[in-house]
Amino acid sequence: MSVAIIGTGNIGSRLAADLAAGGVDVLVAGTNLDNARKLADTLDGHGTAVSVADAISQADVVVMAVWFETIKQLITEYGGRLDGKIVVDPSNPIAPDGEGGFAKTIGEHESAGGIISTLLPDGAGLVKAFGTLSAETLASASRRSPERAVGFYAADDQQAGKKVAELIRAAGFEPVRVGGIDQSIRIEVFGDLHEIGGLGHAVSKEEALSAL
Repeated sequence: MSVAIIGTGNIGSRLAADLAAGGVDVLVAGTNLDNARKLADTLDGHGTAVSVADAISQADVVVMAVWFETIKQLITEYGGRLDGKIVVDPSNPIAPDGEGGFAKTIGEHESAGGIISTLLPDGAGLVKAFGTLSAETLASASRRSPERAVGFYAADDQQAGKKVAELIRAAGFEPVRVGGIDQSIRIEVFGDLHEIGGLGHAVSKEEALSAL
């Protein structure tokens, strides 16, 4: 299973580091190839910098660790190439509210995962994952001992979900499925299972299951 991470910002770089620490080789891509090379060079031989087009063509799993609007643009540009791929969406549909905080950029009852699912080709398997915890918590809670912190995910495609669950484990977390893509809103920002809007911290599996 080959994995690509598109995006070299806080989430993309942290996730790449967590996966590399778990022995996963990753293709790293972004709009700036120099930034992708710099990130790949930090991954102890587990990272290779490529263009966005090559990342999508070569990987079985494509993690789009970019802003929600950018994901929509990528799907418009590369939609056909995503057929048959597992697409991972960590995005949160938010923007600065002008008062020092953030506000949703979509309807109150809409989710980025739900919207993205309508844009992808039918042959792509969408999994919502890796966006519930901040980059700082992804760093501090990965491989937590004695009990691992949970990485929530949502997926309609069970096989796609199982493969991403493997990546969640490799990144140092215990995977817990919250349901199908229609449950994405629960693990996006302001959702009841999100670090910021709901639970407020990385949780154990017991805590997670009691909250479902």
